Amino acid sequence: MSRFFAATDLVLDASDRVYHLGLNREEVAEKIIIVGDQDRVNLVSSFFDSIDHRSQHREFACHSGTYKGVRISVLSTGIGTDNIDIVINELDALFNIDLSSRLEKENKTQLTIVRIGTCGILQPEIPVHSFILSSHAIGFDNVAHFYKLNYTTEDISLMESFNSTINLPKNIIPYASQASKRIYDLLSSDNVVGGITVTSSGFYGPQGRSLRLETYTEDLHIPLGDFRWKDRKILNFEMESSTLFALGQALGHETGTICLGVANRPKFEFSKGYVEKMNELIIYTLDKIIL
Repeated sequence: MSRFFAATDLVLDASDRVYHLGLNREEVAEKIIIVGDQDRVNLVSSFFDSIDHRSQHREFACHSGTYKGVRISVLSTGIGTDNIDIVINELDALFNIDLSSRLEKENKTQLTIVRIGTCGILQPEIPVHSFILSSHAIGFDNVAHFYKLNYTTEDISLMESFNSTINLPKNIIPYASQASKRIYDLLSSDNVVGGITVTSSGFYGPQGRSLRLETYTEDLHIPLGDFRWKDRKILNFEMESSTLFALGQALGHETGTICLGVANRPKFEFSKGYVEKMNELIIYTLDKIIL
């Protein structure tokens, strides 16, 4: 018997669109680029051959159309894993719950959801404006802890190694999640650097920055940059991937993250302008995910 979702769990607006995204099933493609910045939606869709849908509700702007004959959507999420929790659950609901009957569908649709973002680089040898591809994410957020997830042996191994090496405040309980192997392989090339990403719950203290407030994590980027697990290093800081990977894959979707490095933390370098390089990253990603 199909599971029924009450009105207070599966929340819809007056037009029977999912509550936060403001979208219905026909307006979203099965291949989805997610970006934090609303303005980047326009940038990504400017490379589409055609656009058949445009909408904006709260911070969630969405354009859908075709790129080289393949239907694709680009959706802004805003900043942070709390918004990713909304995005992943509502995208999945659009495809895998009948919004009229509120019943779970028997035949599931697998989505491809790839994040294009910006990040801070933690390895001194990686230049600003490099393309950074996430194989795994270590989450400093708490979103995944609210869900009954089955962590893999690899996730557990990574976390055991991380927790025995990195000293965080005792009330921070990190977790590990993985990008989909197929997406990681699709986006891999000599033009990108692949490795582990740390997903932070904020931009300042949670990433080892301190302005006027003293923190427990000052210069956190230094031990993170020194960390090694198997043949991988922690390459970057960002703010969304841990939840994207953990919830997306638990729901049966393929997920990935590729970021443009706009700061090199060990070398104290920040980009003086990255529009051209972001354009290159968008085209690179679009060409890969339509395969």
